[in-house]
Amino acid sequence: MAYPLQNLSFQTLFDAVADAMLLISNTGHVVQANTASQQLLGYTAQEIIGLEVEALIPEGYRKHHHHHRVGFIKNPEKRAMGSGDDLSVLTKDGKELAVDIGLSPIHHESELYVLITFYSVFKRQEVERALRISEERLRLAKKAAGLVVFDFDEKLKMHDENEALMAFWGSDSDKNNQNNKNVSVIHPQDKAIRDSAIRDATTPTGNGEFNVEYRVINLADNSIHWVSATGKAHFKDGRATRLLGAARDITEQKILEKKLQDQHAETETLFAKEVATQTASAIAHEINQPLTAISAYSEVALHALEQDKIDSSSLKRALEGCVTQAQRAGGSLHELLAFLQKGELIKDLLDINEVVKEALVIAKNYGYYDFYPLLQLESNIRPVLANKTQVLKILVNLLRNGVEAMRGAGISSSAISITVRTNANISMAHVTVQDVGPGLSDAVAKRIFEPFFTTKPRGIGMGLAISRTLAEANGGQLWLDPDIKVGATFHFTLPFAK
Repeated sequence: MAYPLQNLSFQTLFDAVADAMLLISNTGHVVQANTASQQLLGYTAQEIIGLEVEALIPEGYRKHHHHHRVGFIKNPEKRAMGSGDDLSVLTKDGKELAVDIGLSPIHHESELYVLITFYSVFKRQEVERALRISEERLRLAKKAAGLVVFDFDEKLKMHDENEALMAFWGSDSDKNNQNNKNVSVIHPQDKAIRDSAIRDATTPTGNGEFNVEYRVINLADNSIHWVSATGKAHFKDGRATRLLGAARDITEQKILEKKLQDQHAETETLFAKEVATQTASAIAHEINQPLTAISAYSEVALHALEQDKIDSSSLKRALEGCVTQAQRAGGSLHELLAFLQKGELIKDLLDINEVVKEALVIAKNYGYYDFYPLLQLESNIRPVLANKTQVLKILVNLLRNGVEAMRGAGISSSAISITVRTNANISMAHVTVQDVGPGLSDAVAKRIFEPFFTTKPRGIGMGLAISRTLAEANGGQLWLDPDIKVGATFHFTLPFAK
């Protein structure tokens, strides 16, 4: 079977090539020239065929070119001409054109020919110029943003020496294995957070996204810096083979955030103290008169009982007065509480797992970020019916208490476990928050939910009392697990939506 292409002539194919090409004999004369070369050099086919190739070389290089041509004939091989030197070709009208030249030997019927291909330097220079501009823009952008690029292989080792990254961490790139050194400068309390982010990014079932903030220790001066790293893992055959991204120093941002968080916490504490003071004052004002009256009626009753002859009518009036004033005090308290709690409680269908994740973000924004969350969330758990703001308040209060307890005890590897599950016994969502702090003594545990009871120097003792009230207002319960001896473990429940 004959194929149509077999009928195409060499000249037809030669002329179809976009690059300028000359076929040179071993004597250095042009034996064939394609259309592109004729247009480039300004010769017709009749003029260029038979022309000695040195006629196309600028005069100052002809002698050297003849020497190189003879050497190539003795040892022909496919290669570029000039080994990176700037080359030019001479057109018919004497104009020099900058070109790159490729040489390809062709053997035909015991004769050696050389195929010369001219490539436009202008296009290469334009590409190189665009690349330089792009690299410079990237360098300036990285410098302005304080970015340092990292590129790790599947073993978390750098593909190339990255002095910028080492200097960024205050490390010496000449010391030790980079992988081990990188891990060693991670702050001990944040190593688990970074490791978890890397695991999530390099897990084939994930999306490969790498986003984490952690502290590093500058080995040059032992100062602590905050780092924000973001990147993308690349996979091959279901396995992570590369983690590429950028890191930047966000220490100043974190210092500012910490100041704002401290101000927020101080303002919140002052506000809570003011609320507590006003509430206590209101309660004292409302029950002071009934208590005074009860005291007076009680004195009358005692005086009547001390008489030899008891005046039953006087004693009855005194006791009736005590009952009336006690009921008045109770009514005043109920009215005050109703006023403080006025407003209808709005409940919504909530994904408790998402509420837990949101609470972690809020706790971090409030300055309680120095712990590692261990989440055990029941997938596809039924929605609960509750007020989102109040449930978040419960969770943030429990997280804050746990972090403050671990901070106070100086625990470096701090973690808080949060478990969400279905409590089949009561058909409710069951949330457990457990820290690894010093725990609570039996005496403290008995009073932990009492209003105004606190073990903190700056606390007002209302956080857990309010949290329990909020849990009950949403149809659940909040309690301390007395059987856990390591850290403190709190449980709370919320009803599922019907």
